[in-house]
Amino acid sequence: MSSKVSPLAPTDVPAMPMIAGVRLATAAAGIRYKGRTDVLLVEMEKGTTVAGVFTTSKCASAPVEWCRDKLKGGSARALVVNSGNANAFTGKSGKQATALTAQLAAKAVGCKPAEVFLASTGVIGEPIDATKFDGVLDALALDAGPDGWMDAAKAIMTTDTFPKVATATVKLGKAKVTINGMAKGAGMIAPDMATMLSFIFTDAPLSASCLQALLKAGVTDTFNAVTIDGDTSTSDTLLAFATGAAAENGAPKISRASDPRLKAFVKAFNAVLADLAEQVARDGEGARKLVEIIVEGAKTKVSARKIALSIANSPLVKTAIAGEDANWGRVVMAVGKAGEPADRDKLSISFNGIRVAKAGARDPSYNEKEVSAEMKKPVIQIKVALGLGKGRDRVLTCDLTKEYVAINGDYRS
Repeated sequence: MSSKVSPLAPTDVPAMPMIAGVRLATAAAGIRYKGRTDVLLVEMEKGTTVAGVFTTSKCASAPVEWCRDKLKGGSARALVVNSGNANAFTGKSGKQATALTAQLAAKAVGCKPAEVFLASTGVIGEPIDATKFDGVLDALALDAGPDGWMDAAKAIMTTDTFPKVATATVKLGKAKVTINGMAKGAGMIAPDMATMLSFIFTDAPLSASCLQALLKAGVTDTFNAVTIDGDTSTSDTLLAFATGAAAENGAPKISRASDPRLKAFVKAFNAVLADLAEQVARDGEGARKLVEIIVEGAKTKVSARKIALSIANSPLVKTAIAGEDANWGRVVMAVGKAGEPADRDKLSISFNGIRVAKAGARDPSYNEKEVSAEMKKPVIQIKVALGLGKGRDRVLTCDLTKEYVAINGDYRS
């Protein structure tokens, strides 16, 4: 957790409303940090359904493996999150730590260990001492309340410079339902599923299979369209929980994601995911620029995504943006190396709406002074038009600064 807040941090932070059936509490267990909260417990009412998407890493953390297995049950009563130690690449001790943590949480809230979901973030490869949760989780269960959202978002931070929260309220049937979300993430971000850690809560009465379908579809153009440094974490976890409490106010119970009554809810749900994903991009380690990359005119959407990610993950493109240099030659390079259909002589490139290259060459109307002024702005849009088809996609990233190297050069020290 940095003491210096990113200049790209949102200026408006929403007031997070209560969600019936959700209670939160945080504590300092001394997992890695001294003098700051590093454990979050979320307790949920009976009947809460759960869905999740996780890292595609072949070296997934012990908590990811635990959640994947327990997700089959479809129900949740507790979520335990710790920061400072990822409990990844920790062998048998890591699995034992997850089991012990789940047992302690289950005892604290009065449920089965299989109804406890876990997430950890921080250093990879160092054993975690789960006995530190003993007593702490009991105290958290007693202290848990409905309004601890900001404290919860702060407790899961590592190199983040600001807590990330989002909320939406929408009608489901004749009842009002709420969606709250939080996320953490600033580095090791090329999620390929969701993001490092993110948690969504709603009081809508949704079946586990319905929630899973919504979540899987929702991450495609939100969390999976964000990259900070091209590195996919061992711990990426996005969990969604639905308490169903709004049924008491007349919200209909929904079992299928295709139910037409969900139209407004899906829009709001995806908006919360998109909001959190953008906040992750805004808090990229050392970032000074938020970068939106749009690729259009590709053969397919899949092709457009691959090209956009090639641009977004290019250190040369990202350092040029950090230097406020509209170096379209580096963008051309990234398009060409993506391995997707592209025609040099049909290519057009724009920075913040100003076309700098057209038909495979510098735009005749190019004005260096005009473009340089745009590159000084905090938000940069790079648009690439391929002229080959109707495929279009959008990816968010940030610049690559000296601060990124400094943060990651001494992360473990």
